[in-house]
Amino acid sequence: MNTGSNAKITFNSLNNGGIHDLKAALTYLTEQPGVDSQRLGAIGFCMGGSFAIAWACTDNRLKAIAPFYGMNPRPVEAVARMCPVVGSYPDKDFTTSHGQKLDVELDRYNISHDIKIYPGTKHSFFNDKGSRYDAAASEDAWGRIMVFFGEHIGVNV
Repeated sequence: MNTGSNAKITFNSLNNGGIHDLKAALTYLTEQPGVDSQRLGAIGFCMGGSFAIAWACTDNRLKAIAPFYGMNPRPVEAVARMCPVVGSYPDKDFTTSHGQKLDVELDRYNISHDIKIYPGTKHSFFNDKGSRYDAAASEDAWGRIMVFFGEHIGVNV
């Protein structure tokens, strides 16, 4: 990592070591008995949501992803290579604009998606152990994931 005064940490880089680790883990998973390599998806929260988005831009084995409060990859045009996306974002968060931009970009590239901004919610609204938990938004988001993954992966999660 560059430690100079102009250094930026890019958690959403397409060439991030974490993305390489996720690909290796998926390779291991697909080698296991009973795993259908045609029905693979990923769910990620916060940095994990950002990783899910970047990962899906670089790995066509993923058939659907569900990022929560994730950031977009750089360059954002990389989403042209993505699988279908069901994304959940709070309206009072630094990631809200990322969800809005992702929605526009996925429209632009005709990629199936369901991006929803939840009014009145904040970062970590899905964490039922946290102070920002929103039961209604969480229930709706999980229901959307179940339906979306069922449609795009072919099984219910």
